Amino acid sequence: MNRRHFLGAAAALAQAQTPPADWTKFQLACMTLPYSPFPFARALEGIRGAGYQHVAWGTSHPDPATGKPKPLLDWREPASRAKELAKQTRDAGLEPVMMFAMVNIESPDGPAAHASRVEQAAAAGIPYVLTFGHTQPGKFEGAIATLKSAGPLARKAGVQVLIKQHGGNTATGADCARIIAEVADEGVRMCYDAGNVMDYEGTDPIPDIAQVWRDIRAFCIKDHRDHPKDQDCGPGFGEIDHYKLLSYVMRTGRTMPLVFENIFAPLVPRPRTPEGVDKMALRAREYVETVIEGLKAAG
Repeated sequence: MNRRHFLGAAAALAQAQTPPADWTKFQLACMTLPYSPFPFARALEGIRGAGYQHVAWGTSHPDPATGKPKPLLDWREPASRAKELAKQTRDAGLEPVMMFAMVNIESPDGPAAHASRVEQAAAAGIPYVLTFGHTQPGKFEGAIATLKSAGPLARKAGVQVLIKQHGGNTATGADCARIIAEVADEGVRMCYDAGNVMDYEGTDPIPDIAQVWRDIRAFCIKDHRDHPKDQDCGPGFGEIDHYKLLSYVMRTGRTMPLVFENIFAPLVPRPRTPEGVDKMALRAREYVETVIEGLKAAG
């Protein structure tokens, strides 16, 4: 038995000897990102109609005045604008649980942008700000500086900044866990994106999540295929085993958003109508609900 297997066996034994925590309370939240060609209001309508109670704000939607794509909420806008969008979201019957930072952690604007996003999230009553980078040698220190400045602000505001896998020095959960350890602030934790791990690294994400699940506070739910085409896709359409993936976090006792970033079928064109996207949102929700139901039944 090598050292890695020994440590894994020891961790499994310790877990087996510890009374299990309560079931994790998963919040299934469709992003408005799959609805990006359509107005924000139509995205909310479709997501609610597909049976979701929670939502994550996407990045852009057509401007009602011009019809051209426009950021839903720029980081330079006042927090009052986030509060307005939150009211619109809740009036549509959905609870917002996550928003994008939309500025990479290694960017020179990183500290200012993340401070603003934390303020916006707090004003909107959104608990999580999702961020990422593609940090390479020479920019890693800037990424750490951004997160070290954002962590205390997030804690004070009752928000958490979550980094996810996005290539470079953030390609895997283990990479992100090293960043979290260096930042060393409870205001910064992880959103796990298994699709990106498989996409960027070409590897099964299950051994990766086995190492880092304690740092995870949310998931970006997507899938990935390598065959017959290298392509991200909706959950259940790819090669990732979601039963194994979610089994690590079934009994954390936490409330944990499962945020649906990609809901589409591989190989075929994406729906061109909002009604087509609605059907994919419904299918994705039902698939993940089936996985969770099965894992609970298995104990």
